[in-house]
Amino acid sequence: MKFRDELVLHSFAKQMKKIRFEKGMSQEELAYSSGLSLSQIARIETAKINPTLCTIFIIAKYLKTHPKDLLDF
Repeated sequence: MKFRDELVLHSFAKQMKKIRFEKGMSQEELAYSSGLSLSQIARIETAKINPTLCTIFIIAKYLKTHPKDLLDF
């Protein structure tokens, strides 16, 4: 089970980073606009933490994308 969890976290992290790059947004800009901490954004993008569903919706909102796009991996 742990391997599958890590695979999902890494896949989410890669997709989030890809979308953020496509939007031309830095981690700092995403953190500032969303109200999330820079360290939280960095830990999500390096698959160190598992974001909550609410956090995923916040990230999607400030990346101006749909939450399903973040989960499309």
